[in-house]
Amino acid sequence: MTFIWPAMLLLLALIPVGAWLSGALERRRRRRSAAQGGLGLARGVVRRPGRLRRRFPAALFLAGFAVMTIALARPQGVVSLPREEGTVILAFDVSGSMAANDLKPTRMAAAKVAAQDFVERQPRSVVIGVVAFSDAGLAVQAPTNDQAAVLAAINRLAPERGTSLGQGILASLRTIALAESPPAQNYYSNRSPAPTPAPTPTPTPVPAGTHTSAVIVLLTDGENNETPDPASAAQAAADQGIRIFTVGLGSTAGTTLDLNGFQVHTQLNEPLLQQVAAVTQGAYFRAEDAQQLRSIYDNLDTRLVVEPQKIEITSLFAGASILMLVMGGLSSLLWLGRLP
Repeated sequence: MTFIWPAMLLLLALIPVGAWLSGALERRRRRRSAAQGGLGLARGVVRRPGRLRRRFPAALFLAGFAVMTIALARPQGVVSLPREEGTVILAFDVSGSMAANDLKPTRMAAAKVAAQDFVERQPRSVVIGVVAFSDAGLAVQAPTNDQAAVLAAINRLAPERGTSLGQGILASLRTIALAESPPAQNYYSNRSPAPTPAPTPTPTPVPAGTHTSAVIVLLTDGENNETPDPASAAQAAADQGIRIFTVGLGSTAGTTLDLNGFQVHTQLNEPLLQQVAAVTQGAYFRAEDAQQLRSIYDNLDTRLVVEPQKIEITSLFAGASILMLVMGGLSSLLWLGRLP
């Protein structure tokens, strides 16, 4: 146990002084009682309380003051509290096909509404980042527990060009790496030697799914028409132990879009999304409507950790001291007819 104001513990030195004063008052009362002994015999025998009853209330008062002094020092204790924590990357497909309306009102709009609902229900210990990808991957919001910033980033998303699932996965991995290991802040002037870039380390592969502190939620229709290969990007995530939960938006039958005068047929590519999830030991979910899309987030694994935390326990000591003082006062009034 530690204390925020340890100097207050010096007041414990006054407790022996209080004990001496209590004993002195008790001896003074005895002398007065002995001096009035004749009067007491004339009126009849007066029963004196036993030794224990005389000392017990005073002992409670002294213990109460000692515990109150400890409370004034603001004690802290270490307790193990369970909590959810981790990093969640919401990777949105913002290709032109996300404007399809086989998921009402559109694939993109339904994904954004469900994601916003998910963000609002997360505890502050979970940080959330947003990645958008079409023919390239871009982190539009670094992982943060500022829910307003995350919601604003999701609201800015809109359908754009082609689709590269691999770029979305790789951008998500870079975002997780920066969130967990921020680069050092180095400052150089024109008198400083040019920094020598360090070689990029190749991470040692770990068992899939072991990096439980971070997950990627890939929201897409699964249509891929750009490099790199989504399977190789998924393997890169698996080598880092990061799971990918793929969310299929749209229908397998698909629909036809009018993009700048061109008729384009778009449909959900379930096999590819199932493959990406399987490689990383994640899971694949199919969202056929907006309500089902919301329920998908409830099935995502959360990381429940138990970590020791230092909390202030002043209230426990203050409550115990008040209880002792009240018990001391009541017992003194009951047995002695007075306060100690």
